[in-house]
Amino acid sequence: MVLIGGIDEAGRGPVVGPMVMVLAVVDEEKTPRLRELGVKDSKAVPPEKREEITKQLERVLDEIVIIEVAPQRIDEFVARRGLNELEAATAAELILQSKTRPPVVYVDAPDPNAERYAQRIATYLEKPPRIIAEHKADVKYPIVSAASIIAKVRRDALVRQIESEYGVELGTGYPHDRRTIETLENWVKRNRKLPPFARKSWSTARRILERNSQRSILDW
Repeated sequence: MVLIGGIDEAGRGPVVGPMVMVLAVVDEEKTPRLRELGVKDSKAVPPEKREEITKQLERVLDEIVIIEVAPQRIDEFVARRGLNELEAATAAELILQSKTRPPVVYVDAPDPNAERYAQRIATYLEKPPRIIAEHKADVKYPIVSAASIIAKVRRDALVRQIESEYGVELGTGYPHDRRTIETLENWVKRNRKLPPFARKSWSTARRILERNSQRSILDW
């Protein structure tokens, strides 16, 4: 049995909610089974299908490791070292948490220089596996596609939890989504600060805070 791993994330770009990173591990001989399940880049799979595939993946994969990166940690890293470094550090943590420790791990690379990104991950590990970082790895490798789908399903579930807990509508969470922006603007108007589920380091969030907190003060 030769194990291979795949790492991908969901929620890198949104202005609200956590980022989720996943390490999926499978016996290389079972890779055709992943293709049969219809794994592909999560963005190309409808939400209902993603949840169905995830349930099947939980039975087929040899291991699934998930790390949820809270907005506060994202803000800390972005301010000090950047989002790519956070992803590299989290990818290394996924490998460290793995019980199966696959000797080969495929990673979807956010860095323009994919080889440099693989080296970044390796620097966090005393005995790194063979790390193959490539652009569009979630399209090329079924095991990375599997990680992509699982990460997306978990991220969506966490967003729904936030909506339920705070009584808000977050939409997609991306800066171009009007529902997302309106939720942040209304929160700041009422509270004169950003909500705990917002990524305060995002320029979108900073602009909303500046614009709407000023309005709130003037309304007094």
